[in-house]
Amino acid sequence: MTNIAITPELIASHGLKPDEYQRILDLIGREPTITELGIFSAMWNEHCSYKSSKRWLRTLPTKGPRVIQGPGENAGVVDIGDGDCVVFKMESHNHPSYIEPYQGAATGVGGILRDVFTMGARPIAAMNALRFGAPDHPKTRHLVAGVVAGVGGYGNSFGVPTVGGEVNFHSRYNGNCLVNAFAAGLAKADAIFLSEAKGVGQPVVYLGAKTGRDGVGGATMASAEFDEKIEEKRPTVQVGDPFTEKCLLEACLELMQTGAVIAIQDMGAAGLTCSAVEMGAKGDLGIELDLNKVPVREERMTPYEMMLSESQERMLMVLEPSKQEVAEAIFRKWGLDFAVVGKTTDDLRFRILFDGTEVANLPIKELGDEAPEYDRPWTEPKPAKVVHLADIPEPRDYAQALVKVLGSPDIASRRWVFEQYDTLIQGNSLQRPGGDAGVVRVDGHPTKALAFSSDVTPRYCEADPWQGGAQAVAECWRNLTAVGAEPLAATDNLNFGNPEKPEIMGQFVKAVEGIGAACRALDFPIVSGNVSLYNETQGRAILPTPTIGGVGLIEDRQFTATIGGMRDGDVLFLVGQDGQHLGSSVYLREVEGREEGAPPPVDLEMEKRHGDFVRKLIRSGRVTACHDLSDGGLGIALAEMCMASGRGAKVNVGGGALHGPLFGEDQARYVVAVAAKDAASLESEAQGIPLRELGTVGGTALVVNGALSLEIERLTVTHESWFPNFMSGTVDASAA
Repeated sequence: MTNIAITPELIASHGLKPDEYQRILDLIGREPTITELGIFSAMWNEHCSYKSSKRWLRTLPTKGPRVIQGPGENAGVVDIGDGDCVVFKMESHNHPSYIEPYQGAATGVGGILRDVFTMGARPIAAMNALRFGAPDHPKTRHLVAGVVAGVGGYGNSFGVPTVGGEVNFHSRYNGNCLVNAFAAGLAKADAIFLSEAKGVGQPVVYLGAKTGRDGVGGATMASAEFDEKIEEKRPTVQVGDPFTEKCLLEACLELMQTGAVIAIQDMGAAGLTCSAVEMGAKGDLGIELDLNKVPVREERMTPYEMMLSESQERMLMVLEPSKQEVAEAIFRKWGLDFAVVGKTTDDLRFRILFDGTEVANLPIKELGDEAPEYDRPWTEPKPAKVVHLADIPEPRDYAQALVKVLGSPDIASRRWVFEQYDTLIQGNSLQRPGGDAGVVRVDGHPTKALAFSSDVTPRYCEADPWQGGAQAVAECWRNLTAVGAEPLAATDNLNFGNPEKPEIMGQFVKAVEGIGAACRALDFPIVSGNVSLYNETQGRAILPTPTIGGVGLIEDRQFTATIGGMRDGDVLFLVGQDGQHLGSSVYLREVEGREEGAPPPVDLEMEKRHGDFVRKLIRSGRVTACHDLSDGGLGIALAEMCMASGRGAKVNVGGGALHGPLFGEDQARYVVAVAAKDAASLESEAQGIPLRELGTVGGTALVVNGALSLEIERLTVTHESWFPNFMSGTVDASAA
């Protein structure tokens, strides 16, 4: 394979444009070998280089008083006090999951877990944000089943609780589902491991599982649109082994205690190539690899295949030489491969040897730091039409409308999904999925807990990318606040279509601007993340989907809130304005059959003020239940609180037409429940924050304005039925 002719067709098949190939020729002064072409393809593709997005990513706020490590490493690191820190990141595995849903999703989970424990942290929580096509699309049910099984199969076997996430449906994902995986871990703040190589002549060590041909070219595949030949790309999907990864976790954490690790890097996208180049380039060092020493599981593997394989459960490490025997003994004990495959050098070259021959010799800094960077042309998104409440008719039957929204695909219970995940393993989960945020106690600490949430509303981002990006941050921040947590920092997973189209690039630019504005206003820096572009099939792009994953700190876990803590006699309050905004709402789509209108505007100052007030109430111990308002507005929030607590409520949501107050998706709002004895003091404490008493908890029905009455049992059956019926094929998905 070493003598393959480099043709324009071969260059194009590696995802390189003619001008990029010319840049390679100018850089190295000769025609590359096939192995070198593969290395450039891996390092300069969109997935690894962020060449279309990094200009805009630099505008995001990434620093804060608690931030220990921001973007640029395997994961972000945030201080939680007492010498501890939380390490977290979110990353996509979209293209692989569409081609092969089980393994695509499973290896997405495996990859994000490695990003966390490579930093020296033990994973304590996982989440996932999943987007699928329309329920009536012939492939949707197959993808849901495979992806959910893959997420559960890997996470459950590895032994990390899945504490939250999202599952949504829309026809724009018919040809390109989204699988965004999140993981968080705990570490000591003074024991974080980075990927920067140090020292000349130090051994470069291969750790973990053997290298095979699975995943060859995966990063390049993830940087291209899908076409009618999508099934031919199945070999580019990796195959995961969670039990090997569990052994790798334990071996790495044990090794890190010995002082043997100088630098360590997960072999993720682009495998051995990306991990070696990143470690060398960050440390201003060269790397020399001898591929004959790489552990392989298949015969006659070529240098090209070994360098581009994305086989799972592998690490690359720069080792303290005096600790080699200790390190090898640890990995042998755990049944894992340990092989010295190279060394660091002082010549800033990336040199690959195979069978005594040099098959690649490239400038390492240019590979790692000087990939093409584009300022893509973009157009300002067209303003969405404002849909006024007066132009939306009231439903003929409010009870029927509420039931329809509650049982719709995007609002119905996700129990069918999360009950396939182990949500309680490790014994630290304090809230099960289905609420506002997952909550996990900090093991070994008497009072602390961490909260986790993942959020975005793609229909808002389609209508107004700036508002949609800001709203994704605001809702994530609200969900953490609603359980009593102080939001610390966020990770992002920015999923968009083809950035070479100015209208798509415009969506990306405005969404990033909205995210940045919200993060600055809410003191919620972005410390890690991922960009997934070219999410298109035959020219049709997904909805813009900038997912935000957030982490919050609860100093005293006895002062938290759930959506299901209401007690008979409690008084319900609405924090925030009455709902009036139905543009781009679930109600408009499900009841009126219209997907249009500007999304609700995000007032970031109001978000901060209202959230700080709610958090203070929760920490005072007076809040028995809390729920932020989002999809479906007040009506859905009240129904969910009633179902979760098994209690009814009698409320008054205002006069006149009720579809605005009941279903409006206005932002910066919460419902809180307090004991009757504490109700009188709330209004005096609000200090100008809109606060309105809604009613009281009790009975077996949700009664609104004395007219609309729905038994909690009926609401529960409606809410719980759609997903299992859909997956069993007994629901008319086309009518959903």
